[in-house]
Amino acid sequence: MRWDNMLLDDVREAGNTGRRPTADFAEARNTNPGGRPPGTPWAGNGAHASGEAGMARAGDRAGPAPALFERAAVTRTFDTPAFRGLTFYEVHARTIVNQVPRASRMSFRWTINPYRGCSHACFYCFARGTHTYLDLDAGLDFNSKIVVKVNAPELLRRELAAPRWAGERIAMGTNVDCYQRAEGRYRLMPGILTALRDAANPFSILTKGTLILRDIELLTQAAQVTDVGLNFSVGFVDKELWRSVEPGTPDPERRLEACAALTASGLRCGVLMGPVVPFLSDSPAQLDATVRAIAGTGASQVSPIVLHLRPGAREWFLGWLGEHHPGLVARYRALYGRGAYAPRAYQARIAEQVRELAHRYGVGRAGPSARRIRPASPRPERARSGPAAPPEQLALL
Repeated sequence: MRWDNMLLDDVREAGNTGRRPTADFAEARNTNPGGRPPGTPWAGNGAHASGEAGMARAGDRAGPAPALFERAAVTRTFDTPAFRGLTFYEVHARTIVNQVPRASRMSFRWTINPYRGCSHACFYCFARGTHTYLDLDAGLDFNSKIVVKVNAPELLRRELAAPRWAGERIAMGTNVDCYQRAEGRYRLMPGILTALRDAANPFSILTKGTLILRDIELLTQAAQVTDVGLNFSVGFVDKELWRSVEPGTPDPERRLEACAALTASGLRCGVLMGPVVPFLSDSPAQLDATVRAIAGTGASQVSPIVLHLRPGAREWFLGWLGEHHPGLVARYRALYGRGAYAPRAYQARIAEQVRELAHRYGVGRAGPSARRIRPASPRPERARSGPAAPPEQLALL
């Protein structure tokens, strides 16, 4: 594993590198795209776990100390049902607040990513390609080899207090989900939220993880002193499609229930309706069912995002498509060609349909108002490198 490249996804995670995918739709016939052939051993360094059962082989195969970390990685596996098959690489990062390239298509400039890799295992996840920066593959390794930045909370508190930090909005969940399964064990988010609250620093979270409800008290406290943006990712409510293409995520219904719980607590929570999967979740009836369910949560807004297929995600998703829906491969070839994005006309049509449905079902009409209350002793203003960015709508999938 190339620990020297650990920060590459934090620097480039949301950026559009401008590279055109070279994958062809013939790859949809590959039964193991983006991953190793079955049975092939992982070719990383000595930090790989042996796979033996038990609480974990902590540090017995730690790799050499990398330049970007304070000490060598510790490898752990846990022999419990929730974590079986996962390997965790505990690292001490040297930085945790990361700048997004100005050339990026994203609307936010700063991110926090306490984890790398994601056990949600969504076949379409655009972040898959970032795992290859570590000499891990974008397929099975992305799903099961999770890097944990165990010092994230204390590192964040130090970086927020630095004179050079201007207090800009920070986005979380923009590369991989900060409330994925690993968070249940490592509990990094309470410390991160506490640091952001104490600094009155605005932030946003995008998640599929219902575990966010564990931190509802901290989120409420933060919303009293700064701007907090919360969004659940729910692209469809079709349970058969969910089980197949998002196998490690909570049921869409549970996500919507969590959105409703946040809203009921007085927090504003929206829904990123993504991805809309062409020919599988984009019929008028499917869009109607999804927007109607979102409206029932009291969500503050809904924003549709059509599936896009960047390198890494493209190969993995097309392998899934070829296995589960081989009759759609030709239609995807016609829609996407060799690019990552569906045609603008298709995206505009989906956006207009969702906009009309949101109006029909009253999305945003009954949601809570902003709960921000300025602290009695606000932090002194710091010189900013540019105008403060307005609250953003996360558009990632």
